[in-house]
Amino acid sequence: MATDPQTLSLRDRLPTLFEVLSRRTTAPVDLFSFYIYMRDQQRSVDYLDFWLDVSQHMSLCRHYVRELRRSVLVETPELEKAGSKRSSAVLENLQDIRDAPGPSGYPEQRTQDARLSAFLRSESGSKHSPSNSHGSQGSGTTTGTERPPRPSFMTGNSNSPAQASNSPAHTVARADIRASAEKILYTYLLPGAEREIILPQSILDDIIQAVERQSRDDPEVFDPAKDYVFQAMERDAFPGFLRAKALGNIVPPSMMLRLILGMLSLFGAFWAAFVLIFLNYSRLTRCWLILPFTFGVYFLASHQYMLDPLTALAGLSEYTFLKYYRIREPFVRHLLSKRALMCLGWIAAIDAALLCLFIFVPGKRL
Repeated sequence: MATDPQTLSLRDRLPTLFEVLSRRTTAPVDLFSFYIYMRDQQRSVDYLDFWLDVSQHMSLCRHYVRELRRSVLVETPELEKAGSKRSSAVLENLQDIRDAPGPSGYPEQRTQDARLSAFLRSESGSKHSPSNSHGSQGSGTTTGTERPPRPSFMTGNSNSPAQASNSPAHTVARADIRASAEKILYTYLLPGAEREIILPQSILDDIIQAVERQSRDDPEVFDPAKDYVFQAMERDAFPGFLRAKALGNIVPPSMMLRLILGMLSLFGAFWAAFVLIFLNYSRLTRCWLILPFTFGVYFLASHQYMLDPLTALAGLSEYTFLKYYRIREPFVRHLLSKRALMCLGWIAAIDAALLCLFIFVPGKRL
């Protein structure tokens, strides 16, 4: 979903998790940054991947229904529509289904998901599908408007279900939806799965029952797990993400490096200051203490604030160690600029106090 520049300029607040997952935000509080944060700092990226895969499964189902509706409209003459089969009538009512990523608890999307899932459950035994609707006239040849079937999701290497199914050169078959649901189940939910996530046992039992015993693959099967994961990320991970990206602009390895450099710089500064004082060097010579004290205070303040003031004022944020991108979210950039100026003020005040103490104190040779 493209981010509307006008929406960004009007949002005078931090974004919500729903907006981040819906791709309505920009760096450094976009979905890419949240993914890296979940991977590198929270160590729970499997939960985010599960949520994204379920959203892609929903997009795959929507694309399938859109193609199915298109094929039914092409194959059903206008005079026969009033007496068409129930599935065709249902498809007429699904014409406003559109992709709307986000938690399924939002009323508009909950209604769309329920309608889509109800149709897929009722359609599971139907002969209509985008891959065979063109063959309903009994012709064994491929028409000029027929599109080649989309490869199964289970065998895809690089494209996600939603990305692959949105291509005009591909058609989604019902088998792809089934394969997508099974992959989610086998990858995240079954005990001992490759990327097993922890969910309440009641939710797991309901999903396993629906997919393996009832052969369901509609999106409503995963709604309880999706909502549970969304709430867990919103409660446990998202506040830390906003603190790290909206109130700071450096990552933990960089913070640790600054702590080490700051401690070493201050140690060298204090050692040199006492040496110059007790060897009775002039105040002009002691002015060289500006360098180690300034570096030491700057690095320690950066560690304490999780913020590099100079790069923040330059509009840059660190997403991995020593790799930066430009801050594009207006409110976040304004917030980081204010924090950077405040941090620089504290650095200047502490640095000035230390320098005045060690430069103007009278020297005495021991």
